[in-house]
Amino acid sequence: MLTLWRTNHAVPSLAAEVTRLMNDVALNTPAFEASGLTPPADILETPQEYRVVIDLPGVEASSIKLQVEKDTLEVAAERKQAPLASGDELHRSERPCGAFARTFRLPVSVDAGRVEARYDAGVLTVTLPKREEAKARAIPVTVR
Repeated sequence: MLTLWRTNHAVPSLAAEVTRLMNDVALNTPAFEASGLTPPADILETPQEYRVVIDLPGVEASSIKLQVEKDTLEVAAERKQAPLASGDELHRSERPCGAFARTFRLPVSVDAGRVEARYDAGVLTVTLPKREEAKARAIPVTVR
């Protein structure tokens, strides 16, 4: 008896899922960030500066540490678990707590001596000004 091999069963989708998970591990993408200890970040660029915007809800400003060294920006902080009131019993906790650190590679055009940071409503904004020589400028063309 000849059996027809069907490709619409679970094996191909399982293989696709395993491939996605392996790519997530290799590329450090969100599948393994479910612990919440890798906060999401946006990186923006204007003609004058770069900005790194990181969501840090529930993090005390005093626990945030920034360091710029050579071509790397490191952001580290800790989100602490709120203490339970007397008589409270925790049944479920979905808000992750703990320390984390993220590093970002900086372009050579960043002026590391003028980096500034602002923390407002749980959002950290790090402003990385560009060096003067790295800023775009218009060059006039003369006609002879």
